[in-house]
Amino acid sequence: MAEFLYRVGRLAFRRRWYVALVWAAVLAAVGLGALKAPGAADEGFSMPGIESQKAFDLMEERFPGATADGATARVVFVAPKGEKVTAADNRKAVESTVADLADGSQVASAVNPFQAKAVSKDGRTAYATVTYKVAANDLTDASKSQLVKALDQARDTGLTIEAGGTAVDSAPGAGGSAEAIGIAIAAVVLLVTFGSLAAAGLPLLTAIAGVGVSMAAILALSHPLGLSTTTGTLAMMLGLAVGIDYALFVVSRYREERAKGREPGEATALAVGTAGSAVVFAGLTVVIALAGLTVVGIPMLTKMGLAAAGAVVVGVLIALTLVPAFLGFWPNAVLRRKDRKRGRIEEEAKDNGGTRWARFVLRRPLPVLILGVVGLGALAVPMTSLQLGMPGDEAKSTSTTQRRAYDALAEGFGPGFNGPLTVVVDARDDATAKDDATAKDDATAKDDATAKDDATAKGDADAKAAVSTISRKIGATEGVVSVSPARFNEAGDTAVFSVVPSTAPTSERTKDLVTTIRDERPALESGTGATFEVTGSTAMNIDIAEKVQSALVPYLIVVVGLAIVLLLVVFRSLLVPLKAALGFLLSVLASLGAVVVVFQEGHGASLLGVETTGPIMSLMPIFLVGIVFGLAMDYEVFLVSRMREAYVHGETPAQAVTSGFRHSARVVVAAALIMIAVFAGFMGESDSMIKMIGFGLASAVLLDAFVVRMAIVPAVLALLGDKAWWLPAWLDRVLPRVDVEGEALTRAADTPAPASTPADQEAVRV
Repeated sequence: MAEFLYRVGRLAFRRRWYVALVWAAVLAAVGLGALKAPGAADEGFSMPGIESQKAFDLMEERFPGATADGATARVVFVAPKGEKVTAADNRKAVESTVADLADGSQVASAVNPFQAKAVSKDGRTAYATVTYKVAANDLTDASKSQLVKALDQARDTGLTIEAGGTAVDSAPGAGGSAEAIGIAIAAVVLLVTFGSLAAAGLPLLTAIAGVGVSMAAILALSHPLGLSTTTGTLAMMLGLAVGIDYALFVVSRYREERAKGREPGEATALAVGTAGSAVVFAGLTVVIALAGLTVVGIPMLTKMGLAAAGAVVVGVLIALTLVPAFLGFWPNAVLRRKDRKRGRIEEEAKDNGGTRWARFVLRRPLPVLILGVVGLGALAVPMTSLQLGMPGDEAKSTSTTQRRAYDALAEGFGPGFNGPLTVVVDARDDATAKDDATAKDDATAKDDATAKDDATAKGDADAKAAVSTISRKIGATEGVVSVSPARFNEAGDTAVFSVVPSTAPTSERTKDLVTTIRDERPALESGTGATFEVTGSTAMNIDIAEKVQSALVPYLIVVVGLAIVLLLVVFRSLLVPLKAALGFLLSVLASLGAVVVVFQEGHGASLLGVETTGPIMSLMPIFLVGIVFGLAMDYEVFLVSRMREAYVHGETPAQAVTSGFRHSARVVVAAALIMIAVFAGFMGESDSMIKMIGFGLASAVLLDAFVVRMAIVPAVLALLGDKAWWLPAWLDRVLPRVDVEGEALTRAADTPAPASTPADQEAVRV
């Protein structure tokens, strides 16, 4: 591996113009493809295998032509204090607004609240539901403007007008300000680390190029692969972070080799052969973690994971080819300013902050280990009360119309009104099928048409009776406020009705109610001969949370197991990979505990602009495990590979730990700070879910890099000594040798160097 990458680095250095032109051509090609590619169709969120999804699919099958996935807007009208919306003037204003809302080319219907009896008992609040013919992502700017204009005109009447629904929501995604903040902080960290504008700018430039290629490729492939508009968010976040980090490690190793007196071409080749090997294996761990998201069984999450894995692969290729090419263009510009002025490069000091910290840990490994483990364990304790869900409008800021509409509906109609359950009754199997058979038997004695009409009438009667019984029983369940009249399909064999709980959508009591209704199903189905399923956004969120929880352990087993095998090959040690995996579990559990403390329990939530606490986003644990595991293994590979390199070259275990920290501590700290900056930038977004993801990822990187990798890892290695690098002889023979330490390269580099090539001489002059 090291020798192959050495040749790649030397080739990229010598053929730098070709490499740069190839990447420019790739960027131009995918960019052109992205511009010409049709937009991705909004396929909606699907979760195969759960009851809510089965019920939704049944509705689409039995109610053809219904816009089940069409955008909706729920417009709420609140009369001034002391007045009612049913008053003549207010009623006229409401009806005029509904008429304006219905006047749109993409509007399917706008329901008058007075005709639909959508008025609160106190008469002060009413709502109108606007249904569109297309999905939310397909709404035109004209339709959105027409909605906003109608609402603004209605507010002039003195009524309080708020709106929620998918037509009002903007698709959550990473805003430009988040990336700008992350890049700005990363630039400062790189400048402090390297002391050179060129050295700081090169990782940023190559990372942005890699993200450009990845995002353009995702856009170009969005239509044929069915990628949604949110697929690229994770790819952009990770592509930027790892792209900077991987280039950072190669440039840092290049400067180290130049300090040993190497020519630019040789230093570049050695940097790619050694640091590049660590980049490849670190990238593989990230790809494994992201590709492993396929085991969860959520199509959207699978696509996001694979797209982000592709972005990481691009980042690795950029670090191995474009970075050494740029070093060929500016071989001296990336050096420290004082080294360029002096005309010679000083080797890194034998004693720096990394070595001093390593010696501190080596002198007292047990107290450091205990303190680190106990501290992370204490942070992880709140995770035991983790409640999963999908925060909705109730989690938005009170400055948004969606949140104010949510509050107005909860006040006027009760907290459960914002999350009604949808019950789908299927009476086809035991009613229609049986009557079809009866019709065939009676056809010999009666006219065929008459028999068919009789059977249909009987089937409709039986279906209505079954639906009536199920509706009445569910309505009598404790915790149910009301049940809407059932709506039948044209065939008369399937019905849909809504159930309004007495508690809020995210309440545990609502979850218990869904469980209770489903537990009553066997008795109701045996008594009526019809089957039913519970769906709706509230039930869907409950089912998603349960599926994610059940998938978390298999996902951990797959990802951690594959990564341990990979690290066995890299470090040729049995205990180091196990220690790496256990350390990761500590950090991810601690970060989940921190998320619970802030976003569920509300401690310090106001500092982040979080106005309402509640359940943690269902996908958060999967996101956190998948992304942070890959990044944690990055730091493990970069830091411990230098220790392994020193140990292989004859140093004692303690000396190897010190050497690893001398060469890598500052770079790992810089890489972690960059990751934290990129992720923390997303905490400034208004969307609560993106805030949560940004906070969770930033805190996980902080804990893993500074507590696990910088404290617990050296403490464990100090306590284990030579045993840390022990590998059974039989396993040593089985595992392939990849020489990630670059031992063969080091031996070759220590021999007298050949005369410099014209390309090297030209690079030095630059």
